[in-house]
Amino acid sequence: MAHPKYTYQQVAKTIDHSLLKPEMTRDEVKEGCAIAKKYDVASVCCKPADVVFCVDLLKGTDVLVGTVVGFPHGSATTSTKVFETEQAVKDGATEIDMVLNIGLLKSGKTAEVQSDIAAVVKAAAGHTVKVILENAYLTDAEKVAGCKASESAGAHYVKTSTGYAPTGATLADIKLMKDSVSPTIKVKSAGGVRTLDSLLEYMDAGVTRSGASATGAMLDEFVAKFGRD
Repeated sequence: MAHPKYTYQQVAKTIDHSLLKPEMTRDEVKEGCAIAKKYDVASVCCKPADVVFCVDLLKGTDVLVGTVVGFPHGSATTSTKVFETEQAVKDGATEIDMVLNIGLLKSGKTAEVQSDIAAVVKAAAGHTVKVILENAYLTDAEKVAGCKASESAGAHYVKTSTGYAPTGATLADIKLMKDSVSPTIKVKSAGGVRTLDSLLEYMDAGVTRSGASATGAMLDEFVAKFGRD
């Protein structure tokens, strides 16, 4: 029996398979790329040093390669983030998940936050930029300010979390973020998306990408319940 709302492909293409654990070996990264390829997910999100490696492994597939900038604290200088972004694009990354400057946002320096994001968007040269707010550290007003700064800077997505803060995505944050941007800006959840039920719940709330590491288990469950057609 098919799922009433989503096909397998729609669910799989929501997932950015996360390969960001600092202790991951190259063999584990290779295994992660194989999982991404097998399940035909949207992308892998890997460490900057692994971009070339992942691009080579995923050549000829529909799986994109993304990486992170200013990760996980967002506190690098703008020029450093720009360099990271330019290098990532040169290495073959087509998606950039950047962490905004959390301390500046909490200081009310929204214009500086926006400028930081805009510099990364420019350096990405037309490639997708997702801005990580790291909601665990923010008030609702700061989350709204971060979303608006991201949109004004030209980003394509706002994202809840790195997955390395005390808490990750929540449905309340997804709703708040969606309400804070225009329909042209998409929302990505990350941190705690470990079950098929939670993934589908976030999709119902309007998320179009989710960072996840339990990819195989979630998609195997989807196929078992609803088939792959």
